[in-house]
Amino acid sequence: MHIKQGDKVQVITGKDKGKQGTVLEALPKKSRVIVEGVNVVKKHAKPSQENPQGGILDMEASIHVSNVMVLDPKNNEPTRVGYEVKNGKKVRVAKKSGEALDK
Repeated sequence: MHIKQGDKVQVITGKDKGKQGTVLEALPKKSRVIVEGVNVVKKHAKPSQENPQGGILDMEASIHVSNVMVLDPKNNEPTRVGYEVKNGKKVRVAKKSGEALDK
């Protein structure tokens, strides 16, 4: 999967099109990601130790990885991801600017 946890991404289609956020969690087996502030849904929670009150909570639901694009670190625009081998390591690279996405 070309997107990892901690990446800055932009939603390119769907109800949240144009929104930007950080990837909170990547789910490669399901090809989905959870993005901060995107696809917010209501969850009905029973009272528990962590949440003694219970009630209706707002939380982010997963979104398919094909609906998001990584933001280029140089100019903050959506870009495709390429791969290069540098110093014997495979590194993700932004197609628009050629900047490395991995630190």
